[in-house]
Amino acid sequence: MTVDLTAEIESNTDDLLALVERLVGTPTVSGDEKPGQEVVVEYLESMGLEPDVWVPDEADLEGHEGYAPTSVTEEVGFEGRPNVAVRIPGSGDGPTLTVGGHIDVVDVTEDEWTRDPWTLTREGETLYGRGVADMKGGLAAVLFTVKTILESEADLAGDLIVQSTIEEEAGGTGGALAAIERGYLPDAAVIAEPSDIPNITVASAGVMYFEVEVPGVSAHAARGHEGVNAIGNATLVYDALEELDRERKDRTDFEPAYRADPGLEGHETNINIGQIEAGDWPSTLPSRATMYGRVGWPPGESREEVREQIEAAVAGVTGREEWTVDADPTVEWFGWQAAPHRTDSDSEVAQLAKAAAEDVTGETGAFVGGSGGMDERFYKRYYDVPSVSIGPEPRSIHGADEHTTVTSLVETARTYARVIPEYCGTAD
Repeated sequence: MTVDLTAEIESNTDDLLALVERLVGTPTVSGDEKPGQEVVVEYLESMGLEPDVWVPDEADLEGHEGYAPTSVTEEVGFEGRPNVAVRIPGSGDGPTLTVGGHIDVVDVTEDEWTRDPWTLTREGETLYGRGVADMKGGLAAVLFTVKTILESEADLAGDLIVQSTIEEEAGGTGGALAAIERGYLPDAAVIAEPSDIPNITVASAGVMYFEVEVPGVSAHAARGHEGVNAIGNATLVYDALEELDRERKDRTDFEPAYRADPGLEGHETNINIGQIEAGDWPSTLPSRATMYGRVGWPPGESREEVREQIEAAVAGVTGREEWTVDADPTVEWFGWQAAPHRTDSDSEVAQLAKAAAEDVTGETGAFVGGSGGMDERFYKRYYDVPSVSIGPEPRSIHGADEHTTVTSLVETARTYARVIPEYCGTAD
């Protein structure tokens, strides 16, 4: 049966790419996922399935240890942003497997792109478009594989859960976590994040966003000696966080993060100030500067430990000679508040995924991960469900001219066609 499934997938590559084209051509920036979910629902219904489509309720989630309101949710709420899932019952007592991923993508700066980001562009073996790698390509491969399995009349012994969730790019609590809390809890999960097949992702990073309010004293620029420029104070905070970042890099090592990308060695953790707001007039010393940052780190530290380090570094600037205001800078945490996770590479689903991916590609893969935050954490960290990622080659994800290859997408689908029936088992 497995040989027939993989051969069927390879012989119908155009159908897979047609689905990728539809998904890429339907913008789904975090906060506006509904148009893409309508494509997913239509595709599932074309298989004779009746998908569950629901809008998450924050009241059902806010007491969960893994929940944090995302910046997108705080801005637009959940209304009109549905999750989609369907449970395909098995005919025996095999284990339940979840497959799928997130429908949302990050926004684009169109003048940086050399191609239309919302149109799938094929140039030889390369496919360009926002989300083609992260992760509409992988999601399309999941959906196409499930359709191929159903059309083959393969008799799975265990249940198969197929899902498409929202807001992973903003934190994911209204997506994957909401699906689990709705009752879609499997024995293992395979997510379509781009792992660069045949590599299998088994770990994700902790990710937190923070805001630093930096005080100053306003004054006319002509009498600047009577005030304190908050932007100058912000540079002290920036320098302190840069120093902490270097210290953390020196003491942090997580080999899976750089196993497939040696350039990540020494950069497994990172602190970045990505935005700063201050002032409203060139002739005035601003009394306040606001800095927005992100800290990421691999498994090995808790959120509490990382928060304490950030807060101590910020508080420490008040002891410097250059700090000349009575008020102290303050730190607030918002948006992404994800803890890291790591699935045991000896787990059944991890071993099965790696063996299948290596067999399909004819190459040797590795267990990788720990450099970015992902939905897989919800399964392993809070429910002890092993979760891995199998996905295509990721190039310039979140950047201009995001792309992957036809070959890696087809190999991803063929790997799913191996993993799903082998994990769930078949009735015969």
